[in-house]
Amino acid sequence: MTKLMALIDGSIYAQSVCDHAAWAAQRIGASVDVLHVLGRRDVAMASTDFSGTLDAEVRDTLLAELASLDEQKSKLALRRGRLLLDEAKTRLTAAGVSDVATKLRHGDVIETVQEFEAGADLIVIGKRGEAADFAKLHLGSNLERVVRASHKPVLVASRAFRPITRFLIAFDGGTSAMKAVDYVARSPIFDGLDCRLLSADPDTPETRKRLDDAASVLRSTGYAVQADIVSGPADAAISRRVEADGIDLLVMGAYGHSRIRSLVIGSTTTEMIRSCKVPVVLFR
Repeated sequence: MTKLMALIDGSIYAQSVCDHAAWAAQRIGASVDVLHVLGRRDVAMASTDFSGTLDAEVRDTLLAELASLDEQKSKLALRRGRLLLDEAKTRLTAAGVSDVATKLRHGDVIETVQEFEAGADLIVIGKRGEAADFAKLHLGSNLERVVRASHKPVLVASRAFRPITRFLIAFDGGTSAMKAVDYVARSPIFDGLDCRLLSADPDTPETRKRLDDAASVLRSTGYAVQADIVSGPADAAISRRVEADGIDLLVMGAYGHSRIRSLVIGSTTTEMIRSCKVPVVLFR
């Protein structure tokens, strides 16, 4: 059976992740695994070396109190995690998803994704994490890590779900962009939706041929594709088209460069996710 994996935390995006997962699951008849990962910093306080600064009795008392606080914090994190998962399952069930499983894990979110992604067709994650209201211009700390590490498409949920009727594929002719086109052509997730194809590369015969070839793939499976080429920086041009055309979902290749290169020259993927107020499906 087709399966989706939804990653949630305690942020305001958790509900949106569930809503987007429910939308996708219902369109393809999939079950949903909801995962919440407790990182090491969630369940343990930072260790401190008190040697030489406190006498033995005071040090032992303090260490015992810190250990007790660690234990309490760990128990609270577990209770909170189970509550988040229960709420997510209730929301997904209410949205019509009949097969929902919840999983609570300790450790690193990337290790968890790698453990469970083999059985999943799509991963859903929020655009931002638990600091969303304090760092509005920053993406979640795990988002890029998950996208770079995963071998599956990643649906990045926007702040709130809204009905999806029209999607845009940002096409640059690269491997990941062709992977996106092939996925759209084969997946029932996009069936019946209005499809747009957009290239922000220079309007050359080569660009036009790549775009026409991609459009032909989509048209062969029943899509009435509108394919266009626009000028200007890709992130700005695509963002303008998303806004102007009332696009509900953006589909694109992701992180074509290494982290170091992206740090130096910037990342179109990051800018697109940050600037567009719609969910984004990313392909590596």
